[in-house]
Amino acid sequence: MPNTLGAIGAALIVGAYLLLQLGKVSHRAPSYSLANAVGAALILVSLYYDFNPGAAVVEGFWLLVSFIGLYRHWGRGAETSETSEPAG
Repeated sequence: MPNTLGAIGAALIVGAYLLLQLGKVSHRAPSYSLANAVGAALILVSLYYDFNPGAAVVEGFWLLVSFIGLYRHWGRGAETSETSEPAG
């Protein structure tokens, strides 16, 4: 089960990055930050069972940075033009 959670987490992070590169999601969109936060959290859960210090540090920072993005959107009352996802 931990490996499955880690794989789902990795798929979320890579999928979000792919959508960003294809222009299907904005880097300011809460969905982008949320996918990264959930992905990093799932990878951290999997690392609890098979710990790797380097991976834990990277995913911890990935989670923190994703929370910053979510805070910028939901915590401060973001403007629509800054956070809207591109159509398409």
